[in-house]
Amino acid sequence: MRAPTPPSSSSPRYTALSTFSGLGGLDLGLEASGFTVVGCVETDPATCRSLKANRGDDWPLLAPGDIAELARTLSPADLALTPGELDLLAGAPPCQPYSTAGQWADSARRGLIDDRGKLLFDFLDLAARFQPKVLLLENVPGFLSGPASALEALESQLRNLNAVVKIPYEIHAEVLDAADFGVPQHRRRAIIVMVQSNLEFEMPEVVEDAARRTAWDAIGHISCEDPPEPGGKWAELLPSIPEGHNYQWHTRKGGGAALFGYRTRYWSFLLKLSRDRPAWTIPASPGPSTGPFHWDNRPLTIEELLCLQSFPQDWIVEGNRREQVRQVGNATPPLLAELVGNQILKALGGTGSGEPPNLAIPAANPTWEPLAISAVPDKFVHLAGEHLDHPGSGQGPRPRSAS
Repeated sequence: MRAPTPPSSSSPRYTALSTFSGLGGLDLGLEASGFTVVGCVETDPATCRSLKANRGDDWPLLAPGDIAELARTLSPADLALTPGELDLLAGAPPCQPYSTAGQWADSARRGLIDDRGKLLFDFLDLAARFQPKVLLLENVPGFLSGPASALEALESQLRNLNAVVKIPYEIHAEVLDAADFGVPQHRRRAIIVMVQSNLEFEMPEVVEDAARRTAWDAIGHISCEDPPEPGGKWAELLPSIPEGHNYQWHTRKGGGAALFGYRTRYWSFLLKLSRDRPAWTIPASPGPSTGPFHWDNRPLTIEELLCLQSFPQDWIVEGNRREQVRQVGNATPPLLAELVGNQILKALGGTGSGEPPNLAIPAANPTWEPLAISAVPDKFVHLAGEHLDHPGSGQGPRPRSAS
C-alpha cells in the first residue's frame, strides 16, 4: 500500500488545519477521506522533517510550531480563509498526561496539571479565532475517563467557546479500538468530535469480520534482510515463547517453565505477535524487553511498525531508530482517521472516500508453517521453581506520588 495522493484541484475543497501533527497519521487519514490539509502545527524537529519528507509543501508547516503562540497570532487570513470558513480543526495532543502506559513514573497521569495537558486550552483558543465547522481530537482513553480525564474541563471550555461563536458546538465522544475498524492492531483511542449544532454526525460503524485484519495481513509480505537484534537480559528467552504469548508462558499457569510469578510483570514483557490476530498496541518508548516482538523473535522494523499502524509501507520516518519508533508509536492510525474523516465529511455534506477506504489493508493468504519453540536457555534454567503470583487487583505496587 502506498500513500494516497492529495485530493485533486477538481475535487470539492474541504479544509483541515492540523495541530499536534506528529508523524501525520491523523492528517493522512483525513486527506484520504477527502480533506485538504492547509497547515500543520508541530514542534519536534525529527517529526517536522518526516512531515516535510512525505508531503513537502502540500502540508505547510506553520511557524512557529508552538500552538500556544499560534493561538494568539495565527488568523484565518494567514491561510487565505475567513472566520467560519475552515471546515475542520484537528489534533492529537500529547497523550502522556492522560496515559496509563507510564503510570509508575512520578509525572504520569497528571492530566491538566501537566503543562502538556494545558495545550488543550490553546487548541480551543485557536478554535475561537477560526470558528471551524468541526473540531476533532484524538487521544488515549484516559482523556475521557479516570483520574486524569480532561472531559469535564473540555466541556467547560466548550461552553465558553459556544458563548463567543455564531453556531454552538455539540460534543460526540467515544473510545474506539482501531482493530474494530480494519487496523491490524488493537489500539484503543478516544475520539472527540465537536460539530456545529446544525450538523448531524455519527461515529463510524465497526467493520464486518471480513474487513478485520491481522498482523500477517499487514507485515507477512515484508522480507527483512537486516533485522534489528533484540537486546536486554531477557532477549534469549524469546525463542522459548510461542507466538501470541508473553512472559506468562513461563509461569505456573503457562505451558513453559515456571520462571516468573503469574502477572508479576507488565503485559508487554516479552510479548510476541500472533500471525492470525491483530497486533497489540505499538508503544512509543519501549524498553529492551517491551513487545510486541515479531514472531521471528526480534524487534519490529520501522517498516513493519508503520504497516501495523496502517501507514503506507513507503512512508518516510526521519531520525535515529529511537526517534523513529517514538514517532510511529505516538501516531494516530491513518485508517481509523480516514473512517472518522468520512463521517465528518458526510456531516459537512460531502461523501468521503467510500468503500473500501483508500487506506484499507488487503487480506493475505495465511500460508505459513508452524513455528518451532526452543528450550529455555541454560542461563535461565535456575529461575524455575516456586514464585509468588500477583496478589490481586489493587494489591500490587502502587504508582509513586506525582507531587
